[in-house]
Amino acid sequence: QVQLLESGGGLVQAGGSLRLSCLVSGRTFTNLRMAWFRQAPGKEREFLASISRGAGATRYADSVKGRFTISRDSGKTDLQMNSLRPEDTAVYFCAASSGYGKIDSQREYNYWGQGTQVTVSS
Repeated sequence: QVQLLESGGGLVQAGGSLRLSCLVSGRTFTNLRMAWFRQAPGKEREFLASISRGAGATRYADSVKGRFTISRDSGKTDLQMNSLRPEDTAVYFCAASSGYGKIDSQREYNYWGQGTQVTVSS
C-alpha cells in the first residue's frame, strides 16, 4: 500500500513563496507518476502539475505555469510555489499513479495524500 505524506503548507502573503513536499512510502517510487492537485472551498479538485517516472517530463496547468515547479528525488516529490496569489488559497494534495492514463485527470491517480492547507493573504 502506497502512503503519501504532505508537508510545507501554511500562511503566506501575496507575492511570497512556499515549498510543499510529499514523502512516498510503500512502493518503488520510480514506478509511480507523481502529481499535485488543489481544491478550494466550493470548487472541484484542480490539476496543477505532474512529473513522469523518470523525471524527464513535466506538465503544468495554465494557472500555475511559470510560477510553480514540480520535482522529484529519492522518494519525495516537491512543489515549489512562487509569486503566490490569494486565488491560490486551497488544500493541496499530492497524488501518485501506477497507470499510464490521462495525466491531468484525478481519476488516473490511485493514491492520495491527506492534503495540506495553503492560505495566501492579500
